[in-house]
Amino acid sequence: MKINRNPAEKPKKTDALGAALLDYITKKNTKNITIISSVAEDDELPLPYLFRSEKELPKIEKKALQLCKGNVLDIGAGSGVHSLILQKRGLKVTSIDTSEGAIETMKQRGVINPLHKNFFTLENQKYDTLLFLMNGVGIAQTLDGLTHFLTHCKSLLSENGQILLDSSDIKYMFEEEDGSILLDLNGNYYGEVMYQMSYKNCKTPPFSWLFVDFETLQNYASQIGLTCELIIEGNHFDYLARITG
Repeated sequence: MKINRNPAEKPKKTDALGAALLDYITKKNTKNITIISSVAEDDELPLPYLFRSEKELPKIEKKALQLCKGNVLDIGAGSGVHSLILQKRGLKVTSIDTSEGAIETMKQRGVINPLHKNFFTLENQKYDTLLFLMNGVGIAQTLDGLTHFLTHCKSLLSENGQILLDSSDIKYMFEEEDGSILLDLNGNYYGEVMYQMSYKNCKTPPFSWLFVDFETLQNYASQIGLTCELIIEGNHFDYLARITG
């Protein structure tokens, strides 16, 4: 099927992700997205990675999709990789993203219900599964923001609903040559990272993104009456958690 893009829908200069996704599906460009962070050298995110098949997904993402049930909200849905898989399994899925280009990409790929929406503005809705993959918990931005994030999640859960999210303990990034970990105990939580994304002539403003270790996540969830369960660990300090009321 030939995919066309309306020139009027050209992504904003700050929508680096959306511009890259649309370029990929229209076969115009497969240039990598550049990731600029406060904890590492600039890195390249290959566009095909954002269009993986179910077989190409890591075990954490596969397990999360297996656990999805009922009415699912896929937050930060991107190109719709996870939403499309869940749709094929017969689940009702709402796919949200703050990138206009991502929403257009999902529409063109056959995602049934993509919405250009900020998660924190959702209200008066109930979902059986809130799905945050590829470190979707990062939208909490900071450790101080984690309580607000979890409280808002709780407000959107149906009875017996669940939150499925993955994250990583990035403490390893502060490891010294002798194996010791060097952290500034007077500074911010080490999992708070500043990012920018750049693609061709598009660049996002700097934004804060949170990586949270499981024990800290579990403690914060407990403080607001939620139960946090470790489901599976990945190969590089990452994990999948399920949070319930």
